[in-house]
Amino acid sequence: MKVKLLLITMIALMIMLVGCGGPKPDVSIFIMGKNGFPSELGDKLGASLKSKVGEIPTVKVVSSPIFSMEKMIVELAAGGNGIFILADEQFQTLTKQAGFVPLDDTIKPEEYPDGVVEIAEDGKPAEKHLYGIPLAGNKWMKEQGLDGKGLVAFIPQNAEKINEAKQVLKVIAQK
Repeated sequence: MKVKLLLITMIALMIMLVGCGGPKPDVSIFIMGKNGFPSELGDKLGASLKSKVGEIPTVKVVSSPIFSMEKMIVELAAGGNGIFILADEQFQTLTKQAGFVPLDDTIKPEEYPDGVVEIAEDGKPAEKHLYGIPLAGNKWMKEQGLDGKGLVAFIPQNAEKINEAKQVLKVIAQK
């Protein structure tokens, strides 16, 4: 009898723990500026983006209130984020290591010439593509009372749902 009760309790706890986090979004967006990014602004951007994107794909914006190189590296390596919005200087540093998804098939490179970068990967010839969307004067940011100056949005190659991330980034990039 005690074993049955213990098993039932353990199963119930596991079910509750699994349900605590809620469903994982299709596209998680990580934002961290050079001085951090307040969580209330991240929440505001997230709510705005959800209204623009609609029900599918599901979107969640996560922000870091302080800048931390270690946090950025962990989020890039293992955070499971579909889109990153980082300071331009971090984006430029990361271009030396490649790892971005080209956006030429989704967004016109001529609309964002500052996001076009030439990157050479593992002995391959260098390729020039649109990899980042500079957010200075961006419509989505402006609608929330933000400038977006110095921020760049991009999709890392380790994004789980690249097509969904491109779909959301296309909404973010609207002028």
